[in-house]
Amino acid sequence: MHTFSRLSAAAFLVAALAGPALGQKAAPHAATASSPTDQLPPAAAPVVARHALVVSAHPLASQIGRDIMQQGGNAYDAAVAVQFALAVVHPSAGNIGGGGFIVYRDHGGVAGTLDFREVASVNATRDMYLDANGNVVPNASTLGRKAVGVPGTVAGMVALHKKLGKLPWAKLVEPAVRLARQGVALTEKEAAGLNDNRDAFIKYSHRDELYKTDVVANIPTPDLAASSNWKAGDLLKQPDLAATLERIQLQGRDGFYKGKTATLLLDETRGNLVSDDLNRYEPKWRAALRGTYRGYDVITMPPPSSGGVALLQILQMLEPSNLAKLGYHTPAGVAFITEAERRAYADRATYLGDPDFGKVPVAQLLAKSYNQQRFSTLRADGLATPSAQITAGPGLPHYESDQTTHYDIVDAQGNAVSCTTTLNGAYGSKVVVAGAGFLLNNEMDDFSSKAGVPNMYGLVGGTANAIAPGKRMLSSMTPTILAKGGRLALVTGSPGGSTIITTVLQSILATVDYGANAEQAAAAPRLHHQWLPDQLDVETGALTPEAEKVLQEKGFNPKPRTAWGRLDIIRVLSDGRLEGGADPRGDDAAMGY
Repeated sequence: MHTFSRLSAAAFLVAALAGPALGQKAAPHAATASSPTDQLPPAAAPVVARHALVVSAHPLASQIGRDIMQQGGNAYDAAVAVQFALAVVHPSAGNIGGGGFIVYRDHGGVAGTLDFREVASVNATRDMYLDANGNVVPNASTLGRKAVGVPGTVAGMVALHKKLGKLPWAKLVEPAVRLARQGVALTEKEAAGLNDNRDAFIKYSHRDELYKTDVVANIPTPDLAASSNWKAGDLLKQPDLAATLERIQLQGRDGFYKGKTATLLLDETRGNLVSDDLNRYEPKWRAALRGTYRGYDVITMPPPSSGGVALLQILQMLEPSNLAKLGYHTPAGVAFITEAERRAYADRATYLGDPDFGKVPVAQLLAKSYNQQRFSTLRADGLATPSAQITAGPGLPHYESDQTTHYDIVDAQGNAVSCTTTLNGAYGSKVVVAGAGFLLNNEMDDFSSKAGVPNMYGLVGGTANAIAPGKRMLSSMTPTILAKGGRLALVTGSPGGSTIITTVLQSILATVDYGANAEQAAAAPRLHHQWLPDQLDVETGALTPEAEKVLQEKGFNPKPRTAWGRLDIIRVLSDGRLEGGADPRGDDAAMGY
């Protein structure tokens, strides 16, 4: 394939893609203009706070985090309180039966990360999801007890509080206990989620029980015989979950990994998890990945998250290009972003996995010379590079042996937390722990069950992400913080499976390159490419018909897709105030003081 410098690539792409269609009258956000801010679609006004701000997936969780800080807690205290609150109010992804990642930056600029990702059981085997013929068994890694990894959330929150917290532990868990016991009014989206998953809860939880008319797997539902449905405003009470949270409140880590909760959890998983799994689990403090983009310091998550590496690779490829001049979501701009994403996701599939189980070539993947070479392979004629012609970059050492939720917090001292936490799929494995009232994850699907076979998000992987006992599965979660000139600038992150990386990328491009405010960045229609399948996912409104036509003609294969991601973002204004953007695709809310 012909290669050339990136400046030449820019010239060729602009010439090749800026056809007559772009000169036609189009929506303001799609036309190349001197003011990129004018090109962005309209959005609601962002929330602005003077001192502290929380943006999360649910108004009650955001309120609890704000209240904790008003009562003297810091951002890390608020993170603990928000995490447990989300386990109650946002059962599709908020959890104590899953795991996640935190990126933090304190008021003095010291940054780090906490990995409380789930791990495979000590009894897990590399081929555990393959049949006798070596084929992947459908749904084996996504539904039911065999899909469950060892939960890390509770241990992660205990570790966060012990190292960085300020207020007493019991005070931080109390709001979640109260919510579970007294009940939460369901939003329209949560009511619909429970209704849509009712059959799965029945199938994969407590199959031998006769279901009560008011309880299915301890997630209350209307009378099953009458086939009535939850609706917005109905009160969701979770007494078993309240009791579990109370044990965690009183006993900390031991309230989950030992005693009654542990017994209930192990009984529920029926041998797929064992006591050694709970006793051995440890969260891990890891050094943050750091890069730069247009004068900003980018602080993000290292492996076993693939998100930080891929994000920094894409930003390195894009930085020499003047995206603002090319225009917001014009064919030329979209082509650059898509080609960068295509190459980063190809590397992800080959090289990334749990660094505790083998060498992950992070330094080589983040070398600017490497990414410049990767991006030099754009076609001179402006056509898309077929993904079949893109492989992982050569010469690097090989690894040896959609539903998630996110929250951002900045406190009055300037401490910042970006946390992405997950059960993996919506409501995880659909298994609820009997007598304990919480859902279990289906994170085992994030391993590569078989090299080259896509998971539930269409992502493929290889030996770097093969299953092994005690190993952390690869993730796309990308909690990220930006600073500039020693000052906090941006806190961002999103759920969305394989789309997390590109959603976080677009939040950075929207604010840094196109001048978006926080709410514009959260609301803007999205685009996504992940190498395989070879298609450009397009959310409604992301492209004008003219731009979509040009991209189709150039082989970028745009495909319509329903909305994805729930981007939460905090932008620090020049006067120090905090501007929050809460994704309108969900029940997300920003609250501060």
